[in-house]
Amino acid sequence: MPWLIVAAETREIAGIRKQASGRWLLAANGPGALAAQALRDKSNVEGIVSTGFCGALDPALRIGDIVVSSAEVLSPRPFVRGEILSVDRVAVTAAEKRALRERTGAAAVEMEARVVEAKAREWGVPFRCVKAVSDLAAEDMPLDFNLYRDSEGRFSRSRIALAAIARPFSVMPRLQRLDRHCRVAAERLGEFFADCTL
Repeated sequence: MPWLIVAAETREIAGIRKQASGRWLLAANGPGALAAQALRDKSNVEGIVSTGFCGALDPALRIGDIVVSSAEVLSPRPFVRGEILSVDRVAVTAAEKRALRERTGAAAVEMEARVVEAKAREWGVPFRCVKAVSDLAAEDMPLDFNLYRDSEGRFSRSRIALAAIARPFSVMPRLQRLDRHCRVAAERLGEFFADCTL
């Protein structure tokens, strides 16, 4: 039976789809609790992996680094084993990331793993968490993305675009840089899942 790989956004599993799609079932349904709402049928699922992008809390982490919170995940590719903190909002500033690191000791932060893990427990199947770094511990996000979520918690791309257009010289280059980092993270996830063992 295959493992089910769950992410918030389709772009987070683009690299997996390209490099390793035959090995896994893939689902993407939105950030936070929305990710788990896609999980309705446990038939023929051996286990669940929460994957996608994360923010570094550990200053040693670099863009595209793979962070794994589960001892059972093995891969010939390099990765960092560490705690991945799951919160219900984007960690926007370097100061916020530093505070999370000091309070919890976690290596990285993301938004979905906790609710996906709860679904795995409900189904009685194993859970793993594998994330790729898309933003560094010492950098602020280009915008406070928490301001651009709809009533379901999804990020509004049109509202984000309008906010960037309103500040083309300060925000747009930083959004483009984040987009490049996300593409690197997605590619690294694809490479990792092509070779890993759960």
